[in-house]
Amino acid sequence: MNTTNMAENETLESITEHERILQEIESTDTACVGPTLRSVYDDQPNAHKRFMEKLDARIRNHDREIEKMCNFHHQGFVDAITELLKVRADAEKLMGQVTDTNQRLQEAGREVTTQTEEVIRCRIQQRNMATTVEKLQLCIPVLEMYSKLKEQLEFKRYYAALKTMEQLETFYIPRVSHYRFCQIMAETLPKLRDEIKDVSMSDLKDFLESIRKHSDKIGETAMRQWAKTGTFLVSSTAGRTLLGDRSEERAQQHRTFISAMQKQTSLGCTKPLYSLNGRTPTQHNGHDGEEGTEEEEAEEEVLTAHDLVDFSPVYRCLHIYTVLGDRETFENYYRKQRKKQARLVLQPQSNMHETVEGYRKYFNQIVGFFVVEDHILHATQGLVTRAFTDELWNMALSKIIAVLRTHSSYCDDPDLVLELKNMIVIFADTLQGYGFTVNRLFDLLFEIRDQYNETLLKKWASVFREIFEQDNYSPIPVETEEEYKSIVCRFPFHDADIEKQPFPKKLPMSHSVPQIYTQVKEFIYASLKFSESLHRSSTEIDDMLRKSTNLLLTRTLSGCLQNLIKKPHIGLTELVQIIINTTHLEQACKYLEEFITNITNVSPETIHTTRLYGLATFKDARHAAEGEIYTKLNQKIDEFIQLADYEWGMSESDGRASGYLMDLINFLRSTFQVFTHLPNNNNDHAAMSGKVAQTACMSACKHLASSLMQMLLDPDLKQISLGAIQQFNLDVIQCELFASSEPVPGFQGDTLQLAFIDLRQLLDLFMVWDWSTYLADYGQPSSKYLRVNPSTALALLEKVNRGMKDTSKKNNIFSQFRKNDRDKQRLIETVVKQLRSLVNGMSQHS
Repeated sequence: MNTTNMAENETLESITEHERILQEIESTDTACVGPTLRSVYDDQPNAHKRFMEKLDARIRNHDREIEKMCNFHHQGFVDAITELLKVRADAEKLMGQVTDTNQRLQEAGREVTTQTEEVIRCRIQQRNMATTVEKLQLCIPVLEMYSKLKEQLEFKRYYAALKTMEQLETFYIPRVSHYRFCQIMAETLPKLRDEIKDVSMSDLKDFLESIRKHSDKIGETAMRQWAKTGTFLVSSTAGRTLLGDRSEERAQQHRTFISAMQKQTSLGCTKPLYSLNGRTPTQHNGHDGEEGTEEEEAEEEVLTAHDLVDFSPVYRCLHIYTVLGDRETFENYYRKQRKKQARLVLQPQSNMHETVEGYRKYFNQIVGFFVVEDHILHATQGLVTRAFTDELWNMALSKIIAVLRTHSSYCDDPDLVLELKNMIVIFADTLQGYGFTVNRLFDLLFEIRDQYNETLLKKWASVFREIFEQDNYSPIPVETEEEYKSIVCRFPFHDADIEKQPFPKKLPMSHSVPQIYTQVKEFIYASLKFSESLHRSSTEIDDMLRKSTNLLLTRTLSGCLQNLIKKPHIGLTELVQIIINTTHLEQACKYLEEFITNITNVSPETIHTTRLYGLATFKDARHAAEGEIYTKLNQKIDEFIQLADYEWGMSESDGRASGYLMDLINFLRSTFQVFTHLPNNNNDHAAMSGKVAQTACMSACKHLASSLMQMLLDPDLKQISLGAIQQFNLDVIQCELFASSEPVPGFQGDTLQLAFIDLRQLLDLFMVWDWSTYLADYGQPSSKYLRVNPSTALALLEKVNRGMKDTSKKNNIFSQFRKNDRDKQRLIETVVKQLRSLVNGMSQHS
């Protein structure tokens, strides 16, 4: 029962659900039926079958309703069909009429249609032509502008071409941008801009390369124009010229030197000016503003930088990059390239110091470089700045100074150093006119001045040596008045006594004296040349001249004199003449002072003025010559002494002096005659020669006496006989006779003989054998043998004692001599003991 109820309930529920689904299918759009139908298959088993049964029942139900409705309206449908059939015949008739009418209308309107189509076609053509004309009016200016652009590019008018491009892009092309050719133009313009940049940059590179190659010509022109006219290659933009006070300063300095530098040549060149663009500046007649100037005097035209260089590539490239908005790139490139070129310009050739042209080309390149930069600075706005050019100049100045300092040190030719100085002055003055600081260059010139003086000193050293080698060291013979005046003009010699003498006559100095004096003046001239144009006062120039002259006298001339005096071939006669020469040169120093004063117009009494102290040079040379005289005399005496060949064991003397000593005395006599034959008509010369002769004679006698004493006391000489002492005494007597014969006048009394007093007293002591007197009077001022030293007497006595012992051994066969020998031997031993006690007493006392 319960099961039956449950089945009934389920059946009712499914029937209700199927009704709902059918309602949804009937009322829902067919696109949404799917989910509804899916629910039928999702139900319980056999639900599909029951749904189909339900669906079939619903379809049958609808079919019955449709049938009922058709039956209800069937009569009306039949009536309508009947009426339609009645109208059909009329419709066919009307259709025939309409068709006929249409044919007639078509035939009647066919010509009108043809004319209308022709009108329409013409109207379309007119409209197309108007549109074409309108579009061409828009395109023709674009094409004309593009053609103009091509023409500008062909003629390298790049700046105008960029302006044309700008107009095309901003005004013309946008109006017809939809055309393909305009699109092609628009795409081409950036490429053309790049081509313009490349071409302008290529032109700039060519310009920079040309400038690098021709910088020396530009600098040569600038420096030559400064040297000639005192003006600069002015910038056409800035219009700068040399300041008037600067020209006046240079002119004033030139006038200061003109009186002293008659032999100097002009610094200006005579070559035609060079220009990169092939033009040569013209000349015109003009006046310099001073009275008395000839109207025919031509002055060179003041050049501008444009007269020498075509700067258009720089301007063009600058404008192009500015228009293209890339000016900074161009500025950086230009400055970088110019810095590289500056380093190349500043790099000198390795052999630059060998020739003037090497220095000239180096300076010309640098001046040309900075002339170009100065023009660019003033002709453009911001391409280069003053800070940039100053930086370049400071870098260049340091390099220039280092290069010049190094290469000038290799120069050993004063003419080359002088030309280098002149070029540095023009170089510095030229660049100073362009606003560059050149103080360090003038400081460098003072270093080069020292180098110049050193080269001058070396050159004049060789000049002095050649003069000394060619001199005959004898008084100058003067045959005529003309010869005398010629010598006096070259050397300030004044002697009243000699002037009164008739011709021919002799001047006391030799030929080297006027030659040396003339060369000293030439040195002063040469030293003065370097001081020109250094912008220094006369006082400073005077000080420079005096200092360099002092160096010449105290170092160069003094060294040459000292070397001359030491040369082996210079004999006593030459040495005496050198002493006389130095005396005259010393006296001429005051005339050199006057000579420098006349050149610089600076009085010697001015405070801080350097004085010539060459007097010491000649005094030292004179003392050296005198010392060399004494040394050579002594050396000659030693040579004669070495010829001595005494027989120290001889029993008795030969009765005459030794031959070597007589030769020595004859040599001394002839030597001192040289002094007496010197010109003595001048009191100064006579006094000088007499003093030297007396000193030499005294020195020779002392040296001879000392040498003879050393010969006696020679440690290698072990024994001496009394006969040998007698022979030695004869030689000393000849020396004393020579001293007493007054070989040189001027000695008072027996002054010269006193040179042999020690030797004389020692020999007298042994010759007289007066030992008792010697020992008794020893130490007393009135002693007869006051100059005999106990140690000297002891040494000689021991040698005599050994000689006597040796003689006794040889004569021991004669018995009659034994007692006398024994007595003398005992006396000698006694004296020896007493002398030793005296020597020991002296050593203890000391």
